[in-house]
Amino acid sequence: MLVWLAEYLTQFHSGFNVFSYLTFRAILSVLTAMGLSLYFGPKLIRRLQKMQIGQTVRDDGPESHFSKAGTPTMGGLLILASIVVSTLLWADLDNKYVWVVLVVVVGYGIVGFVDDYRKVIRKDSKGLIARWKYFWQSIIAIGVAVYLYATAQSPEETALLVPFFKDIMPQLGMMYLLVVYFTLVGTSNAVNLTDGLDGLAIVPTVMVAGALALFAYVTSNVNFSEYLHIPYIPLADELTVVCTAIVGAGLGFLWFNTYPAQVFMGDVGSLALGGALGIIAVLVRQELVLVIMGGVFVMETLSVILQVGSYKLRGERVFKMAPIHHHYELSGWPEPRVIVRFWIISLVLVLVGIATLKLR
Repeated sequence: MLVWLAEYLTQFHSGFNVFSYLTFRAILSVLTAMGLSLYFGPKLIRRLQKMQIGQTVRDDGPESHFSKAGTPTMGGLLILASIVVSTLLWADLDNKYVWVVLVVVVGYGIVGFVDDYRKVIRKDSKGLIARWKYFWQSIIAIGVAVYLYATAQSPEETALLVPFFKDIMPQLGMMYLLVVYFTLVGTSNAVNLTDGLDGLAIVPTVMVAGALALFAYVTSNVNFSEYLHIPYIPLADELTVVCTAIVGAGLGFLWFNTYPAQVFMGDVGSLALGGALGIIAVLVRQELVLVIMGGVFVMETLSVILQVGSYKLRGERVFKMAPIHHHYELSGWPEPRVIVRFWIISLVLVLVGIATLKLR
């Protein structure tokens, strides 16, 4: 929005040209999103407390979690608002990729909001029934996939980029729709499963978003993309601004979500953030690298799949409790130790993902 204003004002003063620089707008985006989160965070927390919108805790969970009952939740509204406002202010709104990401963020946020609303306001412990949650996630993912496939302007936009191999880039054809679908739905639910400890989900999200900002920047630069043997996608440049908005909003939220948390993001935040990471990875053609960088999310999801599958097939559990972060808690690890160690793992995996740019 402000990009248009700056373009108009350039005719009166050349200094407004600075807003045409992507890196400058990316910096403003992260600062704006963080500032909004930090400013409105206390106000939202007080509002949630006044409305008695508090977290419910599983009876079969670690005893250390019982004290968290009643902690304000649905703080993801703060993250979503900060991302959307910052993006609208600093991104080029003529770029269709920006709107695709915003549609996913808001759409998945609405699904998460309905789930949270049913749980904490209507006191329905089941929230939004799983099949309906999955249905609406699927509708959004399929709609986005069809739109991107129908409007693709180059073969690179629908090719699969395989990490560590510069000459393997198969065309997906109609399989592209499935890749987009599973990336969006899978990542959204994976981040949702990870959001079980104070700050556990938001820090890996910030790290992955920061790495995706780098991927978006080099993917949209013809010289970098040629040098690194990755697809050249010019429209990906504005995703840098969106990614930095996620980073800023996440860091601002972490100020209140760090242990011991003053507020939880709830499904409204985790589903939207997961969807955002998924669609950005799709747009910069880094779905497989996202699996590497989001290894913590993958690990959490696999632990739930193994736990449920083992119990149904053998009548035995693999872990003391799933997702796996609860297993380590029940094994005697203090919550801060679990959180920080998972952060360290996430940082290592993000660095490995970034290294795939050169290791081909």
